[in-house]
Amino acid sequence: MLDQAAQTGSDELQFDRVSTGTAPSAPPGKVAVTCAACRTSIETTYFEVNGSILCRLCRSRAESAAETPRGIVPFLTAAVYGLGAGVVGAIIYYAVIAITNFEIGIVAILIGYMVGYAVHKGAGLRGARRFQVLAVALTYLSIALAYAPLVFNQAVDTAQSAQNARAATASGNSDTTAATETASVATKTRGAATEKVSGRRALLSLVFLAAFIAALPVIAVFGSLPSGLISAFIIFIGMRQAWRMTGAPSLQILGPYRVGAAPAATPA
Repeated sequence: MLDQAAQTGSDELQFDRVSTGTAPSAPPGKVAVTCAACRTSIETTYFEVNGSILCRLCRSRAESAAETPRGIVPFLTAAVYGLGAGVVGAIIYYAVIAITNFEIGIVAILIGYMVGYAVHKGAGLRGARRFQVLAVALTYLSIALAYAPLVFNQAVDTAQSAQNARAATASGNSDTTAATETASVATKTRGAATEKVSGRRALLSLVFLAAFIAALPVIAVFGSLPSGLISAFIIFIGMRQAWRMTGAPSLQILGPYRVGAAPAATPA
């Protein structure tokens, strides 16, 4: 027979809440309680895990599920999952801005949820501080990538306008054609002389480009003050969402308690 007190445990274990109450026990005359996880009858001893009555086996499973993943493989897997979700989130964010011509900051919260879920999934549904840092960094990177196409498009338009202006000026100065050809030859000569350092310059350019992309959210916030403060707050909420979803679960285990006996608050 199921004890009425045994029904206080939920069907699914919730490790993100901590219960500080004492463990329920079967009233005198009852000989069994029910495990909230596997639904088996417990006739000897039981444990209370975050407010749920568990048998010894399910208690061990709960402890195992809450352990922090070790090694580099779970971290790399979580990084790949999170990066994929971040890229998709960046595409969604950019599409919203491009279609509506408005920056809808609430998409940043969606990105935080997507990245947090992906990192948590890649980590085997477990959490730890390093996964939290990873999720926050990927969320910020995703938001920065969403701004990048807008900045590049604006830069291309500016360069095109400058090129058109130079072409118009050159067409009105036909006497400078020979000088222009001479300058072109000199430019090619200098290009051949500096070919050896072009690879180093390319690497340096990539570093500056990555730093610029990483700074785009900050530039966007400060460039649109005071309304940019709202965007900063929403971005913070998105990053906080990713942080919360990838944290290590909290467990409070009480027991063991003997069925039918008065419980004593004895941590396992």
